[in-house]
Amino acid sequence: MGQGVYKITDEFENELARYTGANYAIAVDNASNAIFLALMYIGVKDLTISIPSHTYPSVPCEIIHAGAKVRFLTSSPILTGAYQLAPTFVWDSALRFTHSMYIHGTLMCLSFTGPYKHLKLGKGAAIITDSIKARDWLRRARFSGRRELDYHEDHFDQLGWNFYMMPEIAARGLLLMKQFYDVYGNPRSNPDLSLPYPDLSKFPIYAGDDYDL
Repeated sequence: MGQGVYKITDEFENELARYTGANYAIAVDNASNAIFLALMYIGVKDLTISIPSHTYPSVPCEIIHAGAKVRFLTSSPILTGAYQLAPTFVWDSALRFTHSMYIHGTLMCLSFTGPYKHLKLGKGAAIITDSIKARDWLRRARFSGRRELDYHEDHFDQLGWNFYMMPEIAARGLLLMKQFYDVYGNPRSNPDLSLPYPDLSKFPIYAGDDYDL
């Protein structure tokens, strides 16, 4: 897969996949972009996507940027763990990161950004999946449509975005993944995180057809 400086990102992704129980992991620069890429991969234009009314504000933003509409479901002010962006198979897993967490057939978006996450990288995220087709598309979509080689040698046939995780962050992630195993190499489990969020359903910017972008 990755060559040279990109190899460390491959190694980090392989460790994420091994720990979470997914076949593949695709590292990106933040969880908002992870959700956006996952939605763009499946294609959600003109779809209405339901999410909790209390969640991080970028989630409805990414749904709208991907061409869909938002429906808020009444929820607790305290968000815990992971939830589905229904009816898609994309999951926001910013508050869940634990051993064997992967749900078969989904695209789960992990977050390593901020002081509350189990894996604290300052900024970073990943999408985990069991689909090789999704992995191949997402790997290039996050990297301006590029393959992981010198762009003078590449053949450009896919559009993408500049969402790549910097190799130095991936290197830190690979080192810190060791904390999730005991001294005998057995994986440790982590509890779901719980955080308070505002009621986004109160803000008209997320509703209707005339989004103020």
